[in-house]
Amino acid sequence: MLEDKLNQIGNKDICATAIVIKNGSILSGLRHYTPNKWKVVSVWTTPGGRCDDGETLEQTLRREILEEVNIGELDIVEFLGEVPGAKDGDSVYVFVCRTNEDPTLMEPEKFSEWKWVPVGEYVKGEPWNIMNPEMHRMIRKYFEQSKT
Repeated sequence: MLEDKLNQIGNKDICATAIVIKNGSILSGLRHYTPNKWKVVSVWTTPGGRCDDGETLEQTLRREILEEVNIGELDIVEFLGEVPGAKDGDSVYVFVCRTNEDPTLMEPEKFSEWKWVPVGEYVKGEPWNIMNPEMHRMIRKYFEQSKT
């Protein structure tokens, strides 16, 4: 199932996001949406983004993570599922990944910081669950079942 999802061709309504894990922590970035975008809000989120035309979900995931946090060493280990995106009609495909690299702030116009949040803290909820509560429930369930 993982390979099938990674090879799936995306479109402008599909986003791929990574739950990047290192040493028992999840990578989270403080994203600032501006009036030029669809709403004004600052929220903690995971790296990822929209598919370009003709891109597979794996290509999108790797490109977005490289663009946002400059992590090139990425082991995609599991497909968690699909949840609705923040915009009507969007779908977010959620993948669990592992790395040994640290993030670099690559897009300061979008993010103010990236940090490693211990899994135990992340699964508790706010402020980590505000952007996409349904995705956060999926992540929490994954970590409760895996005991990672």
